[in-house]
Amino acid sequence: MSKRSPGETVRWLDADEERAWRALRRMMIAIQSRTAHDLAAIGLSEADYEVLSTLSERPGRTSTLHEQAAKMGWSRSRLSRHATRMETRGLVRREPDPDDGRGCYLVLTEHGMETLEDAAPAHLESVRRHVIDRLSPADLSALESIARKLEEPACTRS
Repeated sequence: MSKRSPGETVRWLDADEERAWRALRRMMIAIQSRTAHDLAAIGLSEADYEVLSTLSERPGRTSTLHEQAAKMGWSRSRLSRHATRMETRGLVRREPDPDDGRGCYLVLTEHGMETLEDAAPAHLESVRRHVIDRLSPADLSALESIARKLEEPACTRS
């Protein structure tokens, strides 16, 4: 069902815009699938690595479930289910949040930190092989500039 109002015109992509959009999509898919494949080879998913690396950077290696879900762009329930799987592997543990009776903290365990430390060199090699070493310093600068523009939410039309 369309949410456009009657008489509203569609701003179709022109040929240059279409090529750029499709190139961006192909690039995102290629990089994500290649780095995910490399992580899977060492027994981690992208989400596992994201949770572990993010928690490792936090004070006390701890984050609320809500903060972690927001960082990953996930719902709390999706992250909660994933955290349960990580808990069974001893990578994280949950602790009650005294400020939110329904919330909890995710805490990186020693085993989780060791797993991250073991995985980081392979992950960084993957990132280098699939992205960094294939781009010039000027390309990297342009990529960072573009990424910063696109990470902010777009203004909605009224």
